[in-house]
Amino acid sequence: MTTSTRGATKVPAVLVLEDGRSFRGRAYGAVGETFGEAVFSTGMTGYQETLTDPSYHRQVVVMTAPHIGNTGVNDEDPESRKIWVSGYVVRDPARIPSNWRSVRTLDDELRAQGVVGISGVDTRALTRHLRERGAMRVGIFSGDALPDEGTLLAKVRQAPEMKGANLSAEVATEEAYVVPAIGTKKFTVAAIDLGIKGMTPHRMAERGIEVHVLPATATVEDIYAVQPDGVFFSNGPGDPATAEHPVALMQAVLERQTPLFGICFGNQILGRALGFGTFKLKYGHRGINQPVQDRVTGKVEVTAHNHGFAVDAPLDKVSDTPYGRAEVSHVCLNDNVVEGLQLLDRPAFSVQYHPEAAAGPHDAAYLFDRFVSLMEGQRA
Repeated sequence: MTTSTRGATKVPAVLVLEDGRSFRGRAYGAVGETFGEAVFSTGMTGYQETLTDPSYHRQVVVMTAPHIGNTGVNDEDPESRKIWVSGYVVRDPARIPSNWRSVRTLDDELRAQGVVGISGVDTRALTRHLRERGAMRVGIFSGDALPDEGTLLAKVRQAPEMKGANLSAEVATEEAYVVPAIGTKKFTVAAIDLGIKGMTPHRMAERGIEVHVLPATATVEDIYAVQPDGVFFSNGPGDPATAEHPVALMQAVLERQTPLFGICFGNQILGRALGFGTFKLKYGHRGINQPVQDRVTGKVEVTAHNHGFAVDAPLDKVSDTPYGRAEVSHVCLNDNVVEGLQLLDRPAFSVQYHPEAAAGPHDAAYLFDRFVSLMEGQRA
């Protein structure tokens, strides 16, 4: 990615998809060129949390909500140390943000972090195109990066695909750190950072858990050196089919029967650890309005998602695995995609969505309580 941080308001820009379709608009954020996988997010709020979610690494995010940037940017809501999206696509950016917490504009933040974007695009037409054709490689070009579109298309088609990409180590912490329990400490959890969001250890800390966040390269010895009551596997980017080390690490935890909880990428890792396959969705689930049913309780939750891959597990039966019986615990009501797994003979479960849900919704916050219950049961 090449960028310039000079003013971008009236600089022409073009978005080129790998199937040859293009959209013209104006530069938004940094000026230059960038590449990634084109995906769309249906959230009407929470754009700052979306931008800083490490799971969006190497993706160009199209916002389906037409007005973006209305509340500006603050220093309290980022989910990680930086913006991770490769590029950003909006229809009508706010000219003047209006919010008492805002300290700068979204346009300024994108420029400061070198994120190339485009505005003035018909995001409805682009989203419909991605729904019909599927997520695909894309490039955004502006300023001096605007030769003829044939040249740009060739560049897009040379960019790496998301399928087969091993990315979690690129976004994870390099050094372990501790998030202390809020109030009385009740439990210790080792959290494997595969692209963790800042709100996740905070949700555990709220429940009296001291969270030791460990790098994606952590070993079994690293996990048990902190004497954990439970182990957590986070969200993260990339193709779970490439995640050999996290899968082996999770299998070691399952062997020891330590209470285990995984979300998003962690759900796919559990699926692979149990012997299920994974596959790439046509255009994925991204946004904060996805309906999921908890098949144990029958309750329907509105949930936050960001995933382009899913677990291939049977919905209609209990499966035998090397670690006992397993079943699909949650399912997406839009397309019957597996949204959760649980073991029936060991204390382990996972969900494909984001129960920490910074920016909302909070229907699934009970899952952290379920994790606490598993640790209480194991201690008893």
